[in-house]
Amino acid sequence: MAVSAATTTSSAVETKSDAQFQPRNPRYSIRAADTFEVNFELSPEFNQVVTVQPDGFITLKGVGDIHVAGQTVPELTQTLGKAYDKILNDPLISVVLKDFERPYFTANGQLNHPGKYELRGNLTLTEAIAIAGGFNGDAKHSQVLLFRRVNDQWLSAKIFNVKHMLKQGDLGEDPMLRPGDQLFVPKNALSKIKPFIPNSGVGAYGQIAP
Repeated sequence: MAVSAATTTSSAVETKSDAQFQPRNPRYSIRAADTFEVNFELSPEFNQVVTVQPDGFITLKGVGDIHVAGQTVPELTQTLGKAYDKILNDPLISVVLKDFERPYFTANGQLNHPGKYELRGNLTLTEAIAIAGGFNGDAKHSQVLLFRRVNDQWLSAKIFNVKHMLKQGDLGEDPMLRPGDQLFVPKNALSKIKPFIPNSGVGAYGQIAP
């Protein structure tokens, strides 16, 4: 992912780190192509396995089409309860996810092993950088961008000074990653002018590095 591609999506970039950028332990949200079981404790004839269509709708026995994309499992259970309450008396419903998109994050830019990684459990920004092989020699540690999708058309973004966090040993501002997050590490100023510096000037690098 290039920075230009993200910024053209009207990203709102903030330079101040925010420890509340993401709530801890977010619930999984239903999305297109997910498959789940709907079980009725008292009316097993309505038990069914459904798949979320590309438009976010599912088709249910007896009640028809309902939009469920973006809902958590508790929210989905409540939605189904309201739908079936019209034809059943106090339905007892349980939902079990069967096939769903595994949470992931992407890491791009000046990292040793950029790519797409599975997001398992609670993972912070610095931990994600480590999983992606850490910074390479051209990385600008003080301006790591974390992009997060707000909806289908908008991205939000924040800049984190990872260099300061690690130097001060203060990881209180180290944000938790959320499924689908993208982190981008830009090049430092030195890497941009390296091609114009003769080999004999290697000794001057320490004076002009940011």
